[in-house]
Amino acid sequence: MSIPPPPGPHQPPGSPEQPQGPYAQGPYAYPYHPYGPYGRPVPVNGVAIGSLVLGILCFVPAVGLVLGLIALAQIKKRGERGKGMAIAGSVLSSVGLALWVLALSTGSASDFWDGFKGAARGDGTAYALAKGDCFDTPTGDLEGDAYDIDEVSCAGEHDGEVFAVVTLPGGAFPGDDEIELTADDKCYALQDGYAMDTWAVPDDVDVYYLVPSRQSWRLGDREITCLLGSTAEDGRLTGSLRADPTTLDADQTAFLSATNAIDAALYEEPEEYPEDDLSANQDWAKGMHAELGEQIAALRGHSWRAEAKKPVADLIEDMEDARKEWSRAAVARDADTFYTHYESGYDYVDGPTTVTARKALGLDTTVPEPYEDDSEGGGSGIAGVLDA
Repeated sequence: MSIPPPPGPHQPPGSPEQPQGPYAQGPYAYPYHPYGPYGRPVPVNGVAIGSLVLGILCFVPAVGLVLGLIALAQIKKRGERGKGMAIAGSVLSSVGLALWVLALSTGSASDFWDGFKGAARGDGTAYALAKGDCFDTPTGDLEGDAYDIDEVSCAGEHDGEVFAVVTLPGGAFPGDDEIELTADDKCYALQDGYAMDTWAVPDDVDVYYLVPSRQSWRLGDREITCLLGSTAEDGRLTGSLRADPTTLDADQTAFLSATNAIDAALYEEPEEYPEDDLSANQDWAKGMHAELGEQIAALRGHSWRAEAKKPVADLIEDMEDARKEWSRAAVARDADTFYTHYESGYDYVDGPTTVTARKALGLDTTVPEPYEDDSEGGGSGIAGVLDA
């Protein structure tokens, strides 16, 4: 992903910010052109321009030097302008030629070319980051602007870990706010697909993302890079948080897929309390009943290893009891009755049978702290943004 260069103080010619033409600097600022005999402008020698360009670029310094010498001869013969450009091109080309000779004799040309190719690939920038990569930032901070990163091993300490890369559609730049909203929706939705064992994710870890800036969008940057990072002051990650089918066995994947689907349904609880909108909560309870039925069927249909069969069966029994409570909550006649079945439906969640099943499957058994919403508007909100 592109990390844009810091914006410079000047705008390119012709941009809306810098008006061009006779009145660009004021009502009396007319452009100045040197004129030759009979009022006709003296032309600039084209070879001199070519010499200067090649001298600045230093790609083919020998050609720039030859062009400079040819231009000086033509200018003297024709009376054209461009002598200064021809001289500058010749001098720069001579310096470039000397540097090329030195580089070839010491072998540093190969090192330079390798570095150039690395820059083109985006090495050392967010362009180089892919799912599963870990990295450090120069400041150790995942908020604000950043122009480079250092990819490091996930085994040691690191500032961030990439868990997804989302490609945006082309077209005009949608604006910073729109991109951040998209990143918020996409990244939080993809988090559990990468770190499926949510119990193993430290409490201080949250979602961050790298997003295109207006400048990098002009260069073709269309990627949102979703990250996991610590929200603690000077906090860092240690070891990879990846827990998906590439690192889990079939039993672990099946179990976490079912329990995470139920958790996702639980998170859809309406913002309105039952006493304010009983109908919305009844609809949600009906959805919980359906989701539990689907995931119970998935767990029963899986062939479990010997040591996990009974623990998973015990958990399924609790889930069946909870499913009945959600069915009753879905038809509750008042808020008090709804709350009674609501609480019973929640009883099994993160309970003893869940812990026992997790232990049998080799998953984390540390029960997570209850979720508390400290934001003003509800929801977990954005933990931070790192512009790319």
